Parts: sequence; C-alpha cells; structure tokens
Amino acid sequence: MSVQSTTRRKTAPDIRARKGGEPIVMLTSYHAHTAAMVDRHCDVILVGDSLGNVMHGFETTVPVTLDMMILQGSAVMRGSRQALVAVDMPFGSYEAGKEQAFHSAARIMKETQCGAVKLEGGVRMAETVRFLTERGIPVMGHIGLTPQSINTLGSFKAQGREADSWAPIENDARAIAEAGAFSMVIEAVAEPLARKITQDVAIPTISIGASAACDGQVLVLEDMLGLSPKVPKFVRRYGNLGPAIEEAVAAYAADVRSRAFPAAEHVYDMKTKT
Repeated sequence: MSVQSTTRRKTAPDIRARKGGEPIVMLTSYHAHTAAMVDRHCDVILVGDSLGNVMHGFETTVPVTLDMMILQGSAVMRGSRQALVAVDMPFGSYEAGKEQAFHSAARIMKETQCGAVKLEGGVRMAETVRFLTERGIPVMGHIGLTPQSINTLGSFKAQGREADSWAPIENDARAIAEAGAFSMVIEAVAEPLARKITQDVAIPTISIGASAACDGQVLVLEDMLGLSPKVPKFVRRYGNLGPAIEEAVAAYAADVRSRAFPAAEHVYDMKTKT
C-alpha cells in the first residue's frame, strides 16, 4: 500500500489570491538539492532562464534552450514539495506565435509537472497569454526590463525613471493582467512606477529591483548567497558562500597534495553501505 504525502503544493490561484496580502517570497533554483533547501521558505520557486548565466557562464539568457529549462525544471520539482514551481519559457520558444507558445508551454508542464510558466513581454504578448490561460496553462508575466530582449535594449538599465516614459510600461502591465496572467514580475523599474502599477492591476506584482512597493520579491539564489561574481546594485547579499567554498577547496587540495587520504577502513563501501 503506497503512502501519499499530505503536503499540498501551492497553485497559481493561491498566489493570485495573495494580492495586497502577505508579501510573496520567491527565489530561483535550478537543482533538486537547492530546491529542497528553499522550498519550506518560499511561496514560489522560479526555474529561471538565468541558469544560462549562473550554471553555464553565458553572457545573456538568449542561448538557453527549451530542453535546458525542462531538464532543470524537472530537477526542481523532484527537490521541492510545497512551493509553486514556475518555469521560464526561453527565448525563441514562444515569440513566433501563440500556437508555438502553447506547444512549448505544454511540453514544459507535461515533462516537468510544474505549476506555471513565465514569459517576458507586455502588450505584444497579451494575445499569447490569453491563448495559454484559456487552454489551462497558468502564466506569470514579466515586464519592465526584459533580459531576453537585451540585444534590442542595449543594456540592463532601469526602466521608468522619468514620468514621461511610464505609459508603455503601464500599458504592458494592464495588458498582461487583463489577458489572464495570475501574477507578474516587474524588473528594474523605478519605485514610483512600480507602486502605481501595483495599485492599478488586480494581480500580484513581484519585484526584482522594483522596490518594496510590489506584492513580493524574487532574487537569483546565487546572487543573494554571494556565489555570483557580479550582482545588480539592488541585491542584498544574505550570505557570502563564495569565499567559504574556495577555502574548503583549498583545504581539500592541500590534503590531497600531502597525501592525507582517508584510511581504507574509513572508505565508504558503496555495495554494503558500511
């Protein structure tokens, strides 16, 4: 007789219902073991296409593929139990049209068993968001600075610093909310604009460099742990694991060079588990 877990995983409607309530806690993860560590503390775990930068050393997220997202999304689902897992749709997997977006999103959800997908873009993606949500795929939007568009944006600069530049970003937010997204990430947007958007839309807004005016925050896990060599100015480092890892590796290397290997009787026996 199988024993089933009583832990209930959060869903997109659960996150949608948090609008104006307790702030939403969200972090990225790309591995089963880090997902297990953050799961109990997070409402949402994002399998971000930032894995291209963090895991593969790419300069941008553009080279990330759908297969890469599915592989890491599956790992995060295996490691987590209660958080909603949302998986980024990578560049080139949804922009050609709503049918392409549906096939890509359906693959992600079927093969990872995650609870939602995330895609970038505002007004231009509203029809796609509506198409997906009407067909049973929960969508998290992403407006403001959209990293997949870096080759047209030119740089990772903050958006909406001047009031006369607000209208397009506000239009993007309204379009995504009205199309049926259950929440949206607002990236690198000035606080007054982020506050106005948060007040104007009916779905939760999640900040990444858009201030505490939003309904929650997401950070790249490696950034806040001190594992990334370069981080945005808005990131608060809650740990400094990089130097600690280097120190441990240096100690290990010194042991190896001095032949301080474990004695045979202390070597783990993989066959007998003794």
